[in-house]
Amino acid sequence: MVKYRRAKVAGGCYFLTLTLQDRRSDLLFKGAALLRRCLQDTQVRLPFRVPALVVLPDHLHMLMLLPPDDADFSARIRMLKASFVGALRQQVGSEVRTNAKGEANIWQRRFWEHLIRDEQDYRNHLDYIHINPVKHGLVARAQDWPFSSFHHYVRRGLLPVDWAGAAEIADAGE
Repeated sequence: MVKYRRAKVAGGCYFLTLTLQDRRSDLLFKGAALLRRCLQDTQVRLPFRVPALVVLPDHLHMLMLLPPDDADFSARIRMLKASFVGALRQQVGSEVRTNAKGEANIWQRRFWEHLIRDEQDYRNHLDYIHINPVKHGLVARAQDWPFSSFHHYVRRGLLPVDWAGAAEIADAGE
């Protein structure tokens, strides 16, 4: 098996992408409340902060800020994925199946990780998270997507409600 090399920094901030096996699925959208509970449970068991998050139908992006003495983001991702699969299995009519290795058919095996290097890198990934529903054509404006930390940033006065409207996206491509 290939051993992936990941940058591990205690107290680091990571941009992470988790994707479903079935890229046509809308399971994360339909199960957003369940996913939220699983994320909160994971945070209780292995503390970390989530400065930004967006949940799309088939994948999610988040910034994960680890405690100063901890570099193990992989354990948190494993726990989140397992918790979500376990919660899905408890639902009536669940279609969670396992392969010969006992792996569930929900998540892709791996995940994308990027160690945030500096303040500009942080801002770039924060913007990427918040614009993602627009980029995927799910909504015309960031404010229209319900499963995003964008709304938290607006409430705190850190972003205007009309940030990244449809006109701005069209201009950005030129």
